Amino acid sequence: MTEQQRDVIIVGSGPAGYTAALYLARAGYKPLVIAGALTPGGQLMNTTEVENFPGFIDGIMGPELMESMQKQAEKFGAEILLDDVVSVDLDGEVKTVTVDQGDTYSAKAVVITTGAEYRKLGVPGEVEYSGRGVSYCATCDGFFFRNKPIVVIGGGDSAFEEADFLSRFGSSVTLIHRRDEFRASKIMVDRARANEKITFRTNAVVESVNGNDSGAQSVTLRDTVTGETSEMPAEGVFVAIGHEPSSKFLNGAVKTDDHGYILVDGASTRTNVPGVFAAGDVVDSVYRQAISSAGMGCRAALDAQAYLTSLEEA
Repeated sequence: MTEQQRDVIIVGSGPAGYTAALYLARAGYKPLVIAGALTPGGQLMNTTEVENFPGFIDGIMGPELMESMQKQAEKFGAEILLDDVVSVDLDGEVKTVTVDQGDTYSAKAVVITTGAEYRKLGVPGEVEYSGRGVSYCATCDGFFFRNKPIVVIGGGDSAFEEADFLSRFGSSVTLIHRRDEFRASKIMVDRARANEKITFRTNAVVESVNGNDSGAQSVTLRDTVTGETSEMPAEGVFVAIGHEPSSKFLNGAVKTDDHGYILVDGASTRTNVPGVFAAGDVVDSVYRQAISSAGMGCRAALDAQAYLTSLEEA
């Protein structure tokens, strides 16, 4: 089935997608937002309290923030479709996107805000014990590891946030990082050091996740300085080592860098394909913050609006 042509389609959701939808809807374009089948709202749907989004003095829960942004966009005329885009044809003035259910939608402009996915360790046992000890979302699975030993792998803000959250449940939480310095902000590091339930294992990498029929039981660590290996009890193994941009579905339709992040023209959100724009974590490999994604979503909407206006004038 092919729907009637629209002015603009937004592929993805989260702060970038919903902000772009809000701006385009208020401009009268009634955008279609293909928000994803399983995780509409992006990574913030798996985040607890967000303390650094402007305007919320006491913080706000991630899912609440995303649901509010979605409803605000819908209030002004955005349409939300809970499905995944599996292929695109972005050549020519009319762009088409096909979703997992088989339907095809067309538009004059497309804004891509598909974000990024959790990066995997790629070690033995990770796949085998995924969902049975290995997790990529503390807020989703922390409750299941009450009074059990937990490890968190990573050195950025996300890893420290997860360690702090998991300390409410685990008998212990050990943060494992391959170096002796952390990428995380000082306030996050200081907060973790002040938490008596959190300990650190630096200069160490996970070589394997070990377990039995009941799930993960331990991790094998290798010291990056001495090369020695050791085993650490861990019934909860939480991986927080970064993200991969969700751009594979494009299949080369727009230019990306070597890591898959979509390339845009300078400070704009214009891709190398006329009428196609990109914003949020699928573009941004540096800041990766909700507020910067929202700002980029605003810019994408304004860039798309300028493009649509140019078509009307032509």
